[in-house]
Amino acid sequence: MERGLALLLPVFLGLLQRGRGGPLEVEPPDSVVAVSMGGSRQLTCRLSCADHRAPSVQWRGLDTSLGAVRSDAGSSVLSVHNASLSAAGTHVCVGSCGNLTLQRTVQLLVFAFPDQLTVSPVALVAKQDREVACTAHNVTPASPEALSLSLLLGDRELGEALSREVEEEPQQGEDLLFQVTGRWLLPSLDTPTPPALHCRATMTLPGVQLSHQRAIPVLRSLTSREPPGTTSPEATPELSSTRSSESPAPPAGNSSARPCRPKIHQSPAAGGLELLCEAACGPGVAVGWTQAPGGLEAYQRREAGAQAWLSVPRAGCGPEGWFQCRLDPGGQMASLYLVAEVCSPPAPPALWTGSLVLGLLLLAFLAYRLRKRCRPAR
Repeated sequence: MERGLALLLPVFLGLLQRGRGGPLEVEPPDSVVAVSMGGSRQLTCRLSCADHRAPSVQWRGLDTSLGAVRSDAGSSVLSVHNASLSAAGTHVCVGSCGNLTLQRTVQLLVFAFPDQLTVSPVALVAKQDREVACTAHNVTPASPEALSLSLLLGDRELGEALSREVEEEPQQGEDLLFQVTGRWLLPSLDTPTPPALHCRATMTLPGVQLSHQRAIPVLRSLTSREPPGTTSPEATPELSSTRSSESPAPPAGNSSARPCRPKIHQSPAAGGLELLCEAACGPGVAVGWTQAPGGLEAYQRREAGAQAWLSVPRAGCGPEGWFQCRLDPGGQMASLYLVAEVCSPPAPPALWTGSLVLGLLLLAFLAYRLRKRCRPAR
């Protein structure tokens, strides 16, 4: 009896051994993996069998785009290129050794977080502006857990936002993106007035934490071109009026040590003004208009690399407000404030025109009466 059991034990162990395998390994090992929209990511799944048999490994998706899958003996690689939101979802790696089947799931998150922060106003006037809005454009996901907005004075955060608004961006493709706006009520700023506040947007996802920051200069007055205190490397908006003369250009002393920034020039044009945003930064840069009173759709624009033109019509009083352009790559901004011309009331219609019309009507009536009176009787 014992001898029979001794003979059966190796056979029984062999049956167990036939289905044994090592752990199913996934690289990266996280259960949730984030990839930026337009970016690339690889998910690798490996399995080894204890009895040296060739394992079967394959990536599978649940109602998602699988991307490019390359499977070899013992491994399978899922490659996602130029990721879009359709690539997000649950992906499953299935491996088998004989009759033993193992699986691991990975949640792929696709996020969008470009450096496209806008603020309103683009510059604060000391002791005047009390409310600040900061907007992150073309982002996803837009939940408060993933995207946070904060307003900073130095390293200190200025309390919670009064409100948080989430709106859909106008769609330019299949991907649905959002704009998220936070609004703050400013406390009384300390004396001396700080040179700038900062709006910060932070995207926090598993394995990812990214931040973008935008300065909001604090001006002494509406006619000040520099924030108080020492000159900051942040971009300082220009303030301009079509009735005022141009300020002299700063001396070109240490311009080579400062980062390249766009500049806005204005020149008269037929029916209004033409604004030119340009950046003399060498090849590989581009500028574009990002803000104008009433929206960019109300203006004629033309962009060519490091130069961008915008036509400002002078119908009526003309627009008043901030015009803003942006340098890419780099994200530096240039701003210009246009003041509307003084509107004069429309001139009343000329009196002589009405008198002339009445005179002609009267002459026509008199001619008709005389002709009828002087007509010979038949």
